[in-house]
Amino acid sequence: MKQIEATILGQSYSLACPPGGEDLVREAVAIVDREMSAIRNAGKVKARERMAVLAALNLAYQRAEQNASALAAPVSAHDAAGLDVEHLIRRMDTALGDDGHLL
Repeated sequence: MKQIEATILGQSYSLACPPGGEDLVREAVAIVDREMSAIRNAGKVKARERMAVLAALNLAYQRAEQNASALAAPVSAHDAAGLDVEHLIRRMDTALGDDGHLL
């Protein structure tokens, strides 16, 4: 398993990544960083853990909305790739180690 370095809210993480999955992991990191930065910049939440939970909930809600609107449509390759979000979260939890879990 390949290791990549990623930064979320200025904190570096070493993440395990399957061969050929580097771009998807980096995209996921960018999405999480963007979501957490927006929450931080709103100024109402200071704790990193709470920002992570709110970001996860926001992203899950967006995903649920996409799934609800796509129920009648066939699943595209792009939608199928998004189904691995829970797997990525588990992998990020493993990488965080003693820092705590995202969810």
